[in-house]
Amino acid sequence: MLSSGRYNRRKLRHLTEHLVHFGSGISTLMTASFRLLMMTMLPVLLAAAPAAGEPSVSGVRGAEPPPRELVVLVHGMGRTSLSMLPLSWSLKRAGYDVMNWGYSSTCCGIAELGSQLQHDLREELEERGGEPPRVHFVGHSLGNIIIRWVLAHEPVSETTGRVVMLAPPNQGSRVADQLSPSLGWLLKPLSELRSEPMRTSTALLLPEPVFVGVIAGRYDGKVTVDETRMDGMDGHVVVAGAHSFLMFRSDVKQLIVDFLRDGVFLTDSQRHAPALL
Repeated sequence: MLSSGRYNRRKLRHLTEHLVHFGSGISTLMTASFRLLMMTMLPVLLAAAPAAGEPSVSGVRGAEPPPRELVVLVHGMGRTSLSMLPLSWSLKRAGYDVMNWGYSSTCCGIAELGSQLQHDLREELEERGGEPPRVHFVGHSLGNIIIRWVLAHEPVSETTGRVVMLAPPNQGSRVADQLSPSLGWLLKPLSELRSEPMRTSTALLLPEPVFVGVIAGRYDGKVTVDETRMDGMDGHVVVAGAHSFLMFRSDVKQLIVDFLRDGVFLTDSQRHAPALL
């Protein structure tokens, strides 16, 4: 009778032999499968490979895809680029590249903020390299006046895209009239948003041809519907929304995409495809 130790060693040896045979069988099977795969795929690979001296498709200039269009987002006063983040995600899902630009509302006036955006946008385009993309703008509140400054000081080119303004104080704002005496020292652009005849927005004339669409909130509370209007706008629509939350609304996101693509605000019945956002 075998001792317990000898029995365990023999059992272990048998188990090892079985594992070796099993591994050998798996290895043989895998080798055979690999050979079969190579025999099947080799003619396909040879047919797909370019002949000697023949340029590949990626080297043909006409085969390069066009650059994705860029949308520059500019948030409102007292906020950060985080407030435009959900809109940024929606635009990316719709096929756009996005530059979600942020700034401080306490540092300086509209001209300096516009100059900063102009500089940062140029750097963004240089870093991207290649063929310059078409550049659109989407702003919220004060961000629209900063966008107007950039467009008023930047020559229009074939890459200049469309502009969508959310709750823009294009005619100034009575709320700014009330708050600027007490808060103008802290929020530097606030005094420039007053509804006086010599307001900053009046002097910022948009060059032609720049397509501008305006989305106003019926229950805005800070900028009235009439204060959002401007000469030369190509579309104006009013939605049931409040000032601080317009950019979060799904209907507003869809209107933005419609205008960037087609230059018009579409109704649900006018859309040939289901809503994207």
